[in-house]
Amino acid sequence: MQRFTFDKLITALARFLSSALSPLLMPAYGVFLTLWVSFLCSLAPGVRWAVVMVVFGITCIMPVILIAVLHNFKVITDKRLDNRRERLIPYIGGIACSIAAAFYLGHIHSPAWFVMFQAGAALTALVLMLVNLKWKISAHLAGIGGVVALLYQIHVQGLEAFNLFWVICAAILLAGMLGTSRIILGRHTFAQVAAGFVVGYASVTLMIGCFG
Repeated sequence: MQRFTFDKLITALARFLSSALSPLLMPAYGVFLTLWVSFLCSLAPGVRWAVVMVVFGITCIMPVILIAVLHNFKVITDKRLDNRRERLIPYIGGIACSIAAAFYLGHIHSPAWFVMFQAGAALTALVLMLVNLKWKISAHLAGIGGVVALLYQIHVQGLEAFNLFWVICAAILLAGMLGTSRIILGRHTFAQVAAGFVVGYASVTLMIGCFG
């Protein structure tokens, strides 16, 4: 009985982490972290929150609406997109939303490296879409991998408002917990979560390194 209860607790925690660290939330999380841990924290709180909410609307609310519409018209059978064959249109929508968020950040005169974080998210979604044609890969780990890359770039480029060492460590720990959660829930194998993290990290690092 005790083992059964422990297993249920672990499963519940895995589901919570999968929801709280959804790939749809990662662009907004990245923007929030940037505006509170980089030199951009000097902006007025109201301005920072406005930027976060706009990016959240573009990169999370709009894709959720798209998925709901696709589900309503029976284009997809599961809103969680567990079937990789049903991910093509949502990925295309995700790419478009990330590009739109990048244009928005550019429009409000954000630093190039900040804009390139959203461009990196678009590149990540493109790579995932292509890989998904042959192999299932973890979008969850790709999303958090991109956030870890963003934090590391802020740190190494001296853009931080304070030392981010422990923040980066915490982000990496969360990534490990998220990957473990996806494996526990049977959504992915270790190879799929590892590959997802590498894709997200490499995409954001490439875009910021080359164009930021």
